[in-house]
Amino acid sequence: MYRWLKTLGVAAATAAVGLSLASCSKPADKAADAAAAKSEYTIGWTIYAGWMPWPYAEQAGIVKKWSDKYGVNIKFVQINDYVESLNQYTAGKLDGVTSTNMDALTIPAAGGRDSTALIVGDYSNGNDGVVLKNAGSLADIKGRSVNLVEASVSQYLLARGLESVGLKQSDVKLVNTSDADMVAAFSAPGSNAMVTWNPQLLEVIKAPGAKEVFNSSKIPGEIQDLMVVSTDALKANPNLGKALAGIWYETMALMAKDDAAGKAAREAMAKLSGTDLAGFEAQLKTTFLYADPKAAHAFVVGPEIVTATDRVRKFSFESGLFGQGAKSVDDIGIEFTGGKILGNPQNVKLRFDPTYVAAAAAGQL
Repeated sequence: MYRWLKTLGVAAATAAVGLSLASCSKPADKAADAAAAKSEYTIGWTIYAGWMPWPYAEQAGIVKKWSDKYGVNIKFVQINDYVESLNQYTAGKLDGVTSTNMDALTIPAAGGRDSTALIVGDYSNGNDGVVLKNAGSLADIKGRSVNLVEASVSQYLLARGLESVGLKQSDVKLVNTSDADMVAAFSAPGSNAMVTWNPQLLEVIKAPGAKEVFNSSKIPGEIQDLMVVSTDALKANPNLGKALAGIWYETMALMAKDDAAGKAAREAMAKLSGTDLAGFEAQLKTTFLYADPKAAHAFVVGPEIVTATDRVRKFSFESGLFGQGAKSVDDIGIEFTGGKILGNPQNVKLRFDPTYVAAAAAGQL
């Protein structure tokens, strides 16, 4: 799965440009004009248990069914590197992307691309963890070098964990490590602390002397996994949102079935993610899926999402993830249901829109 700024210098420069441009009045919205003419959309995805329903839905014909119903052509494309998928989306090469809430804020939103969190598919409920070798508790991390993907939800999880035991990030040394290298890195003799996510986490904790000392189940609802789409594209053609919501909730209903069809769907998702059914279902156990659109809608319109987002944005700003041009945590606006906005209402770049999930909950798709 996920979750980082590939090159902080480049990301910071991009964010600074985005912020400076956002302060100017926009000319005729060329992005929106281009979006208005579109009926074909490309969505990027990367491997993670909570996102595997998307490529499975394409494989199973569910994407075509809903695309045909709403007169759009949606194509899902796997991007092998998570951050690259976000970079491509930010650059306008993708119309949508699977992303965490924090990364949607610190990459495309900070980079100036107006984005809508169309679906909150799940939150990490143990899929992200802190692992130590030869330790009794998280407090033993003090003074250690910690392998993790810097500027990511792994760093956020670490900060939340350290806070719980009275420590700060300055009490450890961060070692930026690619998500693809996590398992190998932890097997090295000099590595004794790591923060990572599934499926790597399941492998890392198998190492001799390894112990998981903190995980995302301790901060429920804070690390969210989203389907993010271009706000301009969605405004120009709301059928994109209707089709995506229809695809998601039909697939959710299928994979939740305790029968042969449900098992076959989960097996197919497991294969797409490079594991077997047992491995995939182990990951699902630590993924709080919003399979029911009514539950998803309740979360998106409730106060918890605002509280979680406020905590995430403050961490992101304090960690320099808004870019060098950001002077305040309020520089980027984040909009919720009912028009509630955290940050600058003149520079809203991330929106949690419950419209399409509400339609699914009401059976109106």
